[in-house]
Amino acid sequence: MIALIDGDILVYQAAAVAEKPVDWGDGLWTLHAEEEEAWAHFQSALNVTLEAVGTETFILAFTDKKNFRKDVLPTYKSNRTGVRKPMLLPYLRSRAEARYVCQTMEGLEGDDVLGIIATKEPKGDYVICTIDKDLKTIPCKHYNFGTKEFFETDVETSDKYHLLQTLTGDTTDGYKGCPSIGIKTAEKILQDIKPEDMWEAVVSTYAKAGLGEEEALTQARVARILRATDYNFNTKEVILWNPTKKITSPA
Repeated sequence: MIALIDGDILVYQAAAVAEKPVDWGDGLWTLHAEEEEAWAHFQSALNVTLEAVGTETFILAFTDKKNFRKDVLPTYKSNRTGVRKPMLLPYLRSRAEARYVCQTMEGLEGDDVLGIIATKEPKGDYVICTIDKDLKTIPCKHYNFGTKEFFETDVETSDKYHLLQTLTGDTTDGYKGCPSIGIKTAEKILQDIKPEDMWEAVVSTYAKAGLGEEEALTQARVARILRATDYNFNTKEVILWNPTKKITSPA
């Protein structure tokens, strides 16, 4: 068993919890963090995850500075611009990369790295470890180190979850999905529909909101966590997601 671990989240959480505010009096406050304390938090979280999964073999996945989704949708994650990140985030990532087996891929987020490794042929005995619900779009074994939950998704379930995300959007990641469509409504829309007919249902829903298939496709492409089939290993380029069949005249 090889644990594919969301390194972005582990280092962020460790860096954040290590920050301490200090009141110096007379209205003066400062924020400080100690490197060794942050590193201890990171290693503890890593070890707890490995123990839960039952393995000592793992890969930490990290996000690249570039992000291909911003070329697809320029406003992607624009809501995070100017938001302060924990001070020791770069330190922890650098130290983790120097010590452990880590993987970053040009232009990709850590989630994509996890998805590509997990689905590349020949498939290994992998379990994706994260708290990010977006990884449910990857057919694989999963471990949520927040809820301590193990589960497994097949291709059909993962494909459906991707289209649910396309309908609902994700305000955390800065893409809106279809206006006024929440998760319960999205689930009803895709309920009892054959997999080959789901894209037509998505496009029809967008059409009712006054939006075309291109708008739906843009949302689907940023919602898509990459699998090995979505990446050209020779050119190191993303293969943007396309539905099985295009809808030329949505109902």
